Amino acid sequence: MTTMIFVNLPVKDLDATKAFWGKLGYSFNAQFTDENCASMPITDSIVAMFLTEARYKDFTHKAIADATTTSEVLLCLSAESRTAVDALVDAAVAAGAGEPRPPQDHGVMYGRAFDDLDGHTWEIMWMDPSMVQG
Repeated sequence: MTTMIFVNLPVKDLDATKAFWGKLGYSFNAQFTDENCASMPITDSIVAMFLTEARYKDFTHKAIADATTTSEVLLCLSAESRTAVDALVDAAVAAGAGEPRPPQDHGVMYGRAFDDLDGHTWEIMWMDPSMVQG
């Protein structure tokens, strides 16, 4: 069995979150989505779980970080090309995301980032496949 990762993120407005990610081409698994949670497969082994703040509090005794003012995590997704990096970040910005920093171009690695509607930072990066050692 493949190990999976479920990234659980608190959101203030679940419907707005679903609409935002839908504009970026993502869909939700209806089996694990309800009025308190939206399950968004990223790959076969990576799933983002967007939870209303009330539901998120069921899983932790800690205060929920305000991701618009505090960095809680940096989420990084790979892309197949520089063009794909730009396309996804441009779509996110058009859908209401913020772009927290300029692109980072290191020749063999290129990346941009966006802050989603709740301030969670998503980095999108491309790395020259010839530079990746197996």
